[in-house]
Amino acid sequence: MRILLTNDDGIFAPGLKVLEEIAAQFSDDVWICAPHEEQSGAGHSLSLNAPVRLHTHGPRRFSVTGTPTDSVTLALRTVLDSPPDLILSGVNRGANLGDDITYSGTVSAAIEGALAGIRSIGLSQVLDRNASHDQFDAAGAWGARAIAPLLDTPLPSRTLINVNFPPIAANKVAGIRAVRQGFHDYSRGSVVEGRDPRGLPYYWFGLHPIEHTLDHGTDLEAIDEGFVSVTPLQLDLTHHASLGALAERYT
Repeated sequence: MRILLTNDDGIFAPGLKVLEEIAAQFSDDVWICAPHEEQSGAGHSLSLNAPVRLHTHGPRRFSVTGTPTDSVTLALRTVLDSPPDLILSGVNRGANLGDDITYSGTVSAAIEGALAGIRSIGLSQVLDRNASHDQFDAAGAWGARAIAPLLDTPLPSRTLINVNFPPIAANKVAGIRAVRQGFHDYSRGSVVEGRDPRGLPYYWFGLHPIEHTLDHGTDLEAIDEGFVSVTPLQLDLTHHASLGALAERYT
């Protein structure tokens, strides 16, 4: 089985090393094509206004001066001589839960894989910055267990899987749950204003804790209760229930 690894934290990110160790449990044909620098929050963006360059870091190891989507695109069209059987994106340094997936470069790399018809999984490690354990402990120990059932599970086309690991030691993880996407409350989003050395204003989007509702059966609830969350996502964003009412407006 050929596996392509990517991420949005960059080629030198510690989470990518964890992902390499996870992937090695399934195959020795593992390739890496990741952004050269951190691209957190890049979403499903392409580099359209500047050239993208490909760097080689060793056998089957490449980086791209662009976004996670650029990385997957170049891997499929330039780096690999045949498509991979599986794309793994991560392990992201931080959660990709609820609505956060719309910003996530990690999930978006998996989206690009799904668009190409390849089984794709995004993996993220929720962080507790005050914890004494290794931050990627849960991902390292539970990653293969989360991925293994997904390798032969029938999935519709244009779908992908989003996996999050709770911010606790591996031996404290309660198990794995298949759950739906939850929702955050972004109404309290913060913007930090400052001044540069020339006295000009700048604005920095704050990464403060976001309030969320722990609805039953969601990824947010699963993580809060110490479970690994596994969420199937679809690329069809159409709100089908509204189509009929809208159609009547245009007749």
